[in-house]
Amino acid sequence: MATWLKLDPEMKGRIQALAQQRDRSAHWIMREAIREYVDREEAREGFRQEALDAWTAYQETGRHLTAAETIGWLESWGSETEREGLRLS
Repeated sequence: MATWLKLDPEMKGRIQALAQQRDRSAHWIMREAIREYVDREEAREGFRQEALDAWTAYQETGRHLTAAETIGWLESWGSETEREGLRLS
C-alpha cells in the first residue's frame, strides 16, 4: 500500500540528517517513527479502556482495594508472612 506524506522542509531535513547518522533510509526512519507512535497509542488506549472497565465494575459492585492494601499485599510476596490473595471490599 503506497501512502503519501507531505512534510515541511525543516522536518524533511531533520529526517534526512537522522537517516544519514543512523545509516538508514529516510523511509525506514519514518516507518519506525510511525510504528512506535502506533504501538504507544494502542497501549495507551488499552490502559484507558482497562481503567474505564475497572470504574464500571466498581460502580456496579462497590468492591475495591485501597492503594495501601494493594501495596501491603505486594510487599508481602516472597516473605515468611506472605498474605493470601486480597478480598475486595
